[in-house]
Amino acid sequence: MFTAAPSLSARECLERVRTGDALLIDVREAREWGDGVADRAVLLPLSDLTGNRAHWQAFLAANPNRELLCYCRMGGRSALAARILASEGFKGVNVGSVGEWSATGWPIVPPAPRP
Repeated sequence: MFTAAPSLSARECLERVRTGDALLIDVREAREWGDGVADRAVLLPLSDLTGNRAHWQAFLAANPNRELLCYCRMGGRSALAARILASEGFKGVNVGSVGEWSATGWPIVPPAPRP
C-alpha cells in the first residue's frame, strides 16, 4: 500500500536542518505542541495529512523537492507520515520523536501561533 520510507536518527539529521537542506516537521496534533516543539519545526498534524490537507496541501506544493523530516511523540505517527509522503513521491523521512531531538541538545521551544 505505501512505499517504504527511510528512517534516520535525529542526530543524523541535525546538520541538514541547521543548514536548511531539509525541513523538520512535527506531525503531532496541535494539542500536543504546548509542551514544546523542536526549533525550526513546521507544525503539520498527521490528521491533516490523512484528512482534507487544509495545511499540508499548500506546504507540499511549496516544497515538492525538499527532504521532509517527520517526528512525533514516540516515532509511530512520523513513520506513517513519512510512508505516506514517500508513496506520493515526496522525500519523506521518519526521524523519530521530539524526545530524541531534545536529547541531541536541539532547542525545544514554545510553538509559534498559527496564522
